[in-house]
Amino acid sequence: MIQSETLELLEWSRLCQHLATFAATKLGAFAARYLHPPATQRESLDLLAQTKEAYQLETSLDTGLTFDGIQDIGESLDRAELQGILSGEELLAIATTLAGVRRLRRFIEDQEDVPILKELVADSRTYPELEQEIHRCIDDRGDVADRATPKLAGIRTQIKSLRDRIYEILQGIVQRKGGALQQQLITQRADRFVLPVKAPQKDSIPGIVHDTSSTGATLYVEPKAIVSLGNQLRTRRRQEQVEAEAVRRALSQQVAAVKPDLERLLVVATTLDLATAKARYSLWLEANPPRFIDRNQNESITLRQLRHPLLVWQQKHEQGTSVVPIDVQIQSYIRVVAITGPNTGGKTVTLKTFGLAALMAKAGLFVPAREPVELPWFEQILADIGDEQSIEQSLSTFSGHIRRISRIIEAITTPKEELQVDRLKVGGSQEFQVGRLKVLREQPDNLGQKATLREQPDNIQPANLGQKATLREQPDNIQPANLEEPWPKGHATRTTPRASLVLLDEVGAGTDPAEGSALAIALLKYLANTTQLTIATTHYGELKALKYQDERFENASVEFDDQTLSPTYRLLWGIPGRSNALSIARRLGLNPSVVDQAQTLLGGASEDVNEVIAGLEAQRRTQETKAQEANQLLQQAESLHQELSERAKLLQERERELKLSQERSVQDAIAQAKKEIAQVIRQLQQGSQTAQNAQKATNALKEIAQRQIPAAPPPKPKPGFRPKVGDRIRIPRLNQTAEIISAADNGELTVRFGLMKMTVALADVESLDGQKPENVVKTTSKPAPAPTPVSPPATAVRTSKNTIDIRGSRVANAEIDIDQAISKAIEFGVLWIIHGKGTGRLRQGVHAFLEQHPLVERFKLAEQSEGGTGVTVAYLK
Repeated sequence: MIQSETLELLEWSRLCQHLATFAATKLGAFAARYLHPPATQRESLDLLAQTKEAYQLETSLDTGLTFDGIQDIGESLDRAELQGILSGEELLAIATTLAGVRRLRRFIEDQEDVPILKELVADSRTYPELEQEIHRCIDDRGDVADRATPKLAGIRTQIKSLRDRIYEILQGIVQRKGGALQQQLITQRADRFVLPVKAPQKDSIPGIVHDTSSTGATLYVEPKAIVSLGNQLRTRRRQEQVEAEAVRRALSQQVAAVKPDLERLLVVATTLDLATAKARYSLWLEANPPRFIDRNQNESITLRQLRHPLLVWQQKHEQGTSVVPIDVQIQSYIRVVAITGPNTGGKTVTLKTFGLAALMAKAGLFVPAREPVELPWFEQILADIGDEQSIEQSLSTFSGHIRRISRIIEAITTPKEELQVDRLKVGGSQEFQVGRLKVLREQPDNLGQKATLREQPDNIQPANLGQKATLREQPDNIQPANLEEPWPKGHATRTTPRASLVLLDEVGAGTDPAEGSALAIALLKYLANTTQLTIATTHYGELKALKYQDERFENASVEFDDQTLSPTYRLLWGIPGRSNALSIARRLGLNPSVVDQAQTLLGGASEDVNEVIAGLEAQRRTQETKAQEANQLLQQAESLHQELSERAKLLQERERELKLSQERSVQDAIAQAKKEIAQVIRQLQQGSQTAQNAQKATNALKEIAQRQIPAAPPPKPKPGFRPKVGDRIRIPRLNQTAEIISAADNGELTVRFGLMKMTVALADVESLDGQKPENVVKTTSKPAPAPTPVSPPATAVRTSKNTIDIRGSRVANAEIDIDQAISKAIEFGVLWIIHGKGTGRLRQGVHAFLEQHPLVERFKLAEQSEGGTGVTVAYLK
């Protein structure tokens, strides 16, 4: 009972109503409106896992989960199980529900990282064959379709034929005796076709009168000519109803046969919708998932920027005032928190906010607080908030509070569990199992003897494992049947205090202040021993001192602004609230003498305490101001860092754009050069292939290359060389390449080129790569002229000047011809050598000669269009 009262006091039903608005189905909304926190932490963790996965789908996907077509078919399933015949609309609802759940299951199965939801839908059977059968037999309007059975189709064909015949006969009567009719139309009365006949002329159209108008001026007559047809039509309609009912009965029986699976589908759909509603509500609240902590492991309760969910709803939907968040951080050893402060300061709202946060976490909802959200899982959440006075029950305010607190204490200590006591023989001792408690008792059986606690249960305090303890000195929560007798094999009772959260508003109020204060202190001390956490609001100053007597107590207060004489609704921890009654009275203009007299009666000690508290509040405000300033500096630093990062990104982007622009310019230049080169080649191909034209084309290509490609820096002067016997040299004035046969001391060389031998001066020769003899460089009085910058190689153009045909020649003779041809083609940079295919020996000899020739940079076989393997192209240095 007290649990239900607590939910009502914390306005849990209003929160559930808000949650229901986020549900997609009628079943989900119903489950949300009547959501009840689970009884075990395992259930809470499962619900929370479902909400997390639904939240993940809602935030990561565009559509999230859709529940189109899913309806509440529970009543239809119950009627089908009782052999009732379902209507066409009910059968269609079942079919659309099957399709909707199947879509949900497939959607979830296609997702990743949602193991809980996948496990939920894993065993769902959606019976597509039943869905198809329903759609085959029932049309979109919920009527049985003609295709359901051949017999039904035949009956409806007969009905249509009879109707057409009746209309034909009635149309003839209307045309012949239109004057006797009130209106020239055909209507129906009691499923019979009739004509509206004027009462005075009823004899002109003989037949059966089925109805009259309210004035009696019109008679609705079924002419005798169609009475027989009407009887046949009614018979066929009755047959149609019977056949359609048989179809619906067969479908209803198929539904009843799989009712358990369909009910399971409803449970799955409702669970998914409820989890999705929780996720959407949490997203709307800007809430975060909670983590259940174990306070026995020194974990603290942490709820920063906690907001009351109902006030958030009021702010967003009812134009309420902005919600002031509170910070809750309670150390693991704290068992009681006493909140003090003025009326309307927000003490009660604080209690409700914390209570709702605990309930939301327990029910699998996210908590509207900043991460991390850490709080215990409370088995019970019990509250005494508000006034329970009742004139009918002769209850005063104080009596109402005491009654409710009594129910809270009773709920904390009950129920008593019946435990099986098993006696086991272990050597000369006896071991007893009482719930989770194992006790080894030495002989003889005497409860006054010492016993060793083998396993320490949570409800046995403060004995430690392995220490000696006396059974008869154990706390009252272990009560054997008879303390003076050995424990028999039978039963014992245990009273277990639960992990409870108790919320008390104005504890001890409504009676004499001295007695109320004493009662409040005793009650809070009792709750400190029996509950995990108690939060109480009070005006009693004596409760503020409990913090300094027992470390399990903590003070908190709601802040009050002395200047505006109004609360700020901020929750301050570690500082008790000040008594502001006299200061408020003075500021509001109460006679100063009255206030002074009250101060005198109150005594100076109270004023000193208020001054100390005021000093603490001022110190706290100073620290908060400094914290805000530090936070602002941190935000400025983060903003500056972000600005610098953005600038760096812009610079990198600009550099990348410049590179792309340069690359585009180079590509454009290359494309333009290619166009000009192609034009020169076309002109050369179209004109006569003379040496003069080839030279012009070469010069044009060089000009293009110099214009499009930046000139290379002038090469460094080449060092001189020392000619030796056997070296090949070049004689520029003869434009010949020769081989040194001998060298004289007077600076003359004997050389051979072709079949000729001659003597030349050392100054008249140079190496094949343009180097002058070393002694000439030393003796010359003038510095060697800087070599002409070498232009980039131009595109090779084949002419008679750079083409040689050696087909039919021997390799030795061919080498001489090729050597001379190379000397002539040096300005073209390329030489085409036509050697033919044949046996390939001439080609091999040519290639061997080219490999060792100093003026040949590389060579290759020509393209297929230029001779293929019968032509070698030599690229000259």
